[in-house]
Amino acid sequence: MSLHLDARQRAMLQEMGVHVWSPAPVVSAPLGQPLAADTTAGAMLPPTPTIQQPTRTPPPSRAAYQATGAISTPVASTTPSATTSAALVLHPPRRLYPATAETTTVAPHLGNAWLIVAEGRADTDPLAGDAGTLLHNMLRALQLHQHPQVFFCGVELAPPHQPHATPHPDAVLTPALAQIQPAMVLLMGRLAARAALGRTEPLGQLRAQPHSVAGYPAIVTYDAPYLLRQGKYKAAAWADLCHARHMVQALPPHRR
Repeated sequence: MSLHLDARQRAMLQEMGVHVWSPAPVVSAPLGQPLAADTTAGAMLPPTPTIQQPTRTPPPSRAAYQATGAISTPVASTTPSATTSAALVLHPPRRLYPATAETTTVAPHLGNAWLIVAEGRADTDPLAGDAGTLLHNMLRALQLHQHPQVFFCGVELAPPHQPHATPHPDAVLTPALAQIQPAMVLLMGRLAARAALGRTEPLGQLRAQPHSVAGYPAIVTYDAPYLLRQGKYKAAAWADLCHARHMVQALPPHRR
């Protein structure tokens, strides 16, 4: 049997010389205070890992952004490329095959005349070089190399130092159309489409649309220099030429 003695009773027995052997009293910790840890048991347990909570930085207020000017809205670039912004120079028309006799009989399905607008300078032969050879082969496939009324208007970007010193393309194109009265206007390349139609969309989009220039039917296709760089589009350009020929054949006789 164990004795439940308090501290006063133990002190009295101690004064009387009586030694009391009993377990040490269990001291209760005050309410809210943790008990002392058992160091012996604690030594046998692995240490509890400490998990560090991530520190969250509150986002700055709208007023702070406005005060520092840190709010920036991305603005899409509105600077047009040189192809779409620079002024164009359209050179007067010239015959591509001047050696062809004027009295040559032209097949009715080819129409009375063709006007080709493509990139080119006034002082160069449109049929020279690799690009010129390719252009000739394209026209030869349509049998236009024997047509005396095939005209070429070269278009190029105006010099940077005098962008407005040259007349507007319409000032050259309008009288040329009135003089030639072509059965077909072949617009080859982006500069030609911009000069004749005022359009700057990609050629892939313009090819799929019907066009006319001052009432004359027009077809947009790739130019020879581009086809030399991107040969995979030669089949598409040939399809455009065949479409142009079929359009001429479908014209009323008085319009050919």
